[in-house]
Formats: sequence, structure tokens, C-alpha cells
Amino acid sequence: MTSIERVKATLNFEEPDKVPLGNYAIDCDTVSRIIGHKTFIRDKAGTRVALWEGRRDEVVASLIQDIPELYQKLDILDVVYLSKIAMVPPKDYDPNPPEKIAEGVWRDSADRVYKLSEITNEIHVVEDPHMWDREYKLEDFNLDPEVGPEDESTYEVFDAVLPKLPKDKYIIGRYPMAQEQVLLGGYERGLVEVAMHPEIVERAVQAGIARARKAQELWHNRGFHGVMNENDFGHTTGTFVSPADFRRLFLPAVEFNVASAHELGLDFFQHSCGDNKPILDQLVGAGIDCYQSMHPEAGMDPWVIKDMAGNQMAVWGGVNVANLVAGTPDDVRADVRRAMEKAKPGGGFLLGSSHSIAWGTKYDNFMAMLDEFEKLRDY
Repeated sequence: MTSIERVKATLNFEEPDKVPLGNYAIDCDTVSRIIGHKTFIRDKAGTRVALWEGRRDEVVASLIQDIPELYQKLDILDVVYLSKIAMVPPKDYDPNPPEKIAEGVWRDSADRVYKLSEITNEIHVVEDPHMWDREYKLEDFNLDPEVGPEDESTYEVFDAVLPKLPKDKYIIGRYPMAQEQVLLGGYERGLVEVAMHPEIVERAVQAGIARARKAQELWHNRGFHGVMNENDFGHTTGTFVSPADFRRLFLPAVEFNVASAHELGLDFFQHSCGDNKPILDQLVGAGIDCYQSMHPEAGMDPWVIKDMAGNQMAVWGGVNVANLVAGTPDDVRADVRRAMEKAKPGGGFLLGSSHSIAWGTKYDNFMAMLDEFEKLRDY
């Protein structure tokens, strides 16, 4: 079987020749070890600084060179998730960069303070003095927006990389979608808006659907087999909003995204961290083909979710990212064996990290994951 056939069979709950392998993302420290030099692939902090400094073309050149090399060297992978690594701003991108006020600290023109996290290699807003200033109103969200075509230069990396990838790989790409979990003003403010002004949040979701519908009419497929939406609906012990609020406010966008992707023959993957078992019936009912980001700390083991979904939604995970970062090769091998034993039978299972090959992953652990997988992947 080709990788494409293997993944398609898996999503249909057929047993392919081998379990498919993929990763949501591989961060730059691991990528650099694989390809032998520094890269902007998933260098989250480095890329952000480079873009602030007006070095967009340098980032693009690195991605165009390094993405094909990465997947040639990791030929064992069946899934290539390009959206996470190939998206770039347009050529005329004006970053309006913040001012550096200390090592690893910046302040922008709106007085927001950004700080580098060396633990995750990300730059986060740690202070926003105007978080609560804006008053959201129904009329802020247009249900008949004007939407123009996408700037083709944002696809510059996709267009350069796709012809260089092995033809049999299953490609997850970029597609205009509605924001599924709309949290106005960020997580903290947004959850307050859900509680206090659900009618405004509902309107914002519907406006997002209207915008995505028009954008999709102008979109053309560059050779993608599937698409993935990324929204973290939960935390370790539950969902951010109640199942009832999720059904009213956010499920319509999930259903729209899935249905519109399916109309174009695209498989739909959902990335969502946290314990989302309370809304799993809604996600399954929406027609999601595969769920990714399955944290064992939240009770989201692939075999558990596969069973709960009743062979209606495939699962992708099995190797605890915490073990990849802080464990031993033996820990990682044990994760692979457990996942293969419990989730492999009957199809509907792709092996991968419980989230990503995150910053700080030990290289020997990643290699142990691939080695143990190769021993056990045949059906």
C-alpha cells in the first residue's frame, strides 16, 4: 500500500498493511538533528523574531530547502502535516515589531508585553493592559462580509515544497475554515464573554462561518488529501465550557468545517488538547474523521477514545510527549508497545506523539519511538 492508501484505509476502519505513522509537528531542535543543520522549521520563537525583524524571505528559503529534506530522511512517516510548518505571511508583510526592552522581553505599541519561554521555545503575551477595554457588540460581527481571494504569496512554501515530496505521502494542508472555539479577547476574557454574553459569542461564530464559506469559494486544492483544525477545547480535567454551551456556541463551526471539507473530498482531522470526553459525542456526530492530540494525563488514551467513538472516528497518538521529553528510550518503547496492543486491532489508528515532537524531546527517545514502531507496525 502507498501511504495515501494506508491512511485512507485506516480512516475507514479497515486494517491496512501497516499502521500509519505521522506527527502533528516536529520542533526545530529535533529537525536540526535529523537534517544536520539549523532550521526555521517549527522554530517558534526564532521564526517570530525573524519576522519581526523583516526577515520573511530568509524564513521562506529555509522552509523550502529543509522541509523536503526532512521528509526524505523520515521516509518512514506516512503523514506530512504541512499546515503547521509551511504557513508564512504575505510578501508585503509589515510586522510593526515590538520594542525589545530586556533579554527575551518585548513591548508593542499597544503596551502588550511579550516574553520568551525557554521551556517551550515560544513567545507569549504575559501582560495586556487593555484586555478588558473593548466592549463587544452584535454589530461588530458581519454576517455578510466582503471576502477577497487569498494572497497567493502565503502559499509560497506549499507551492515550492509539494512537488519535491514523495508522491505517495498523505498530505494535510491548509484550507479556509471557521474559528471553532471563539474566545473574544483571548482565553481569560473569552470565557467570561461565554458566560456573560453568549449571544455575542454565537454571533461571532456565525460571522466566522459566513467568512469561511465565501473564502472557500475562492480556494483551490494544491494537492492536499486532508485538513486539520486546531482548537484546544479542554484542559486536563475537563472542557473549557459546558457541553451545552459547546453545542450551542461552537459545535456549529465544527459541523460547518467538517461538512465543507467533505464536500471537496478532503478528510477532516481535529487537533484538540485536554479532556474532551464530555463533548466527544458531539465531535463524533459532527463527522470528524480522525482525532489528534490525545493526552494520557487527561484520560484521552487512543484505545479509550476509539472505543467511545464506536469506530466512527479514527484516533492518532499513543506515545506520551512527556516521555519523549523527560523519559527514557525504554519508556517510549513501552508507550509504542501499549498503543499497538490496545489501539491497532481493527484499524482506525495512526501512531504518533500524544501532541507533537515537542521542543526538548530527547533525540534518542525519538529514534526509539521510530525503531519500536517499525518492529510492530505490520498487521
